[in-house]
Amino acid sequence: MWALGYLLVAVGLAVCLYFGLRRPVRAFLKFRGAMVVTCPETAQPAGVKVDARRAAMSGGREVPDFSLTSCSRWPERQECGRQCLKQIEAAPEDCLVRSILDRWYQGKDCVFCGKPLGEINWEQRKPALLASDGRSMEWAQVLPENLPAVLAAGRAVCWTCHVTETFRRQHPELVVDRNFRQAGP
Repeated sequence: MWALGYLLVAVGLAVCLYFGLRRPVRAFLKFRGAMVVTCPETAQPAGVKVDARRAAMSGGREVPDFSLTSCSRWPERQECGRQCLKQIEAAPEDCLVRSILDRWYQGKDCVFCGKPLGEINWEQRKPALLASDGRSMEWAQVLPENLPAVLAAGRAVCWTCHVTETFRRQHPELVVDRNFRQAGP
């Protein structure tokens, strides 16, 4: 009999936790990560980060309370009016770097091997890009405020080709290029 009572309390607690934490967790996930906004003062891209914890703590409200933790224009313009927050509030997914990159990679093929990139796995085999200087590079090397310009000039590279090209660039003495001809009649 006691076991049934404990089970009911545990289920009730789990339901309360689920409904109590659902909005804060969603708010945290929605606002975490690097973002790109158009600075209202300069009309140029700026890289920002939102205080995702603060957004999560206020996540029970319809419109979460959030603020910036960093901006590519700081410290020089740290006392700005923060009008860029309206862009993030209106469309947080459109400002997130990972969302911008997901949209950019949709329908693209690797410039080296020609294989479709498909759905992006950002935890394991992150795709890269071929920069205008002909080098493949990872997205961690791109500042968020430079993202629009890099996307305009770059081309998609799959993880395998990026690793191969990086090795080729860093260790040319270990690479042997061979032209294999298909055996035929």
